[in-house]
Amino acid sequence: MSVYFVSDLHLKPERPDLTRAFLHFLHTIQEDADSLFLLGDIFEAWIGDDAPTPGLESLITQLKSLSDNGCKIFFQHGNRDFLVGESFMQMIGATLLPEITTEHLPVGDAVILHGDQLCTDDQEYMQFRSLVRDSAWQQEFLSKSLEERLSIARQLRDTSKQRTTEKSDYITDVNPHTVKQTLDDSKVTLMIHGHTHRPAIHEIDLNGQQAKRIVLGDWDQLGWYLKVDSDGFDLISFEIKKAAD
Repeated sequence: MSVYFVSDLHLKPERPDLTRAFLHFLHTIQEDADSLFLLGDIFEAWIGDDAPTPGLESLITQLKSLSDNGCKIFFQHGNRDFLVGESFMQMIGATLLPEITTEHLPVGDAVILHGDQLCTDDQEYMQFRSLVRDSAWQQEFLSKSLEERLSIARQLRDTSKQRTTEKSDYITDVNPHTVKQTLDDSKVTLMIHGHTHRPAIHEIDLNGQQAKRIVLGDWDQLGWYLKVDSDGFDLISFEIKKAAD
């Protein structure tokens, strides 16, 4: 049996090809998957469990079917979908994980996270992250009408995209010291995350030990996933076809 990881699909109505590709991926792993980890930014935006992204009905059904058939599904918040809550978890049969967690895998223990908390050089983003992860801010946001929430989410998304284009690559990537500190704190030598859209397997010298940081890719022209089993791990990409709708 295998454990699968995906992140940064950024599902949205304007990209039905991404939803189709994810549905196909779920179908292909259903006989083999022991666990599926959804490491954040699965959705381009999420304004509350009472207003799920349009066009997700088939995806919700497929995830719930996967869960009902014995695959354990886990979800971590990303910087786009940090308002996903327990109601949606029940809909898809998943468990909501803490933002940083250590999990036992066939290759040993690994620290798992979305990855945005590693980008500590981006002080502007870290301040924003602290604001929107605050429970009082979230409660106030969720108390607004759907129209107000949509407007705020659109503004936040547009501002974020503009700010990102203005920043150097090293600012928006992970901070090496924060990576090592997180590995040290977790007492493991394997880290798995997404967020940066820079898929790779990095070798790290961790106090004389060899450690690895596996970065998942975002879904656009290619889809990315990590497969872990008793033989090791593979970071795999595949072409996403834009069929006519």
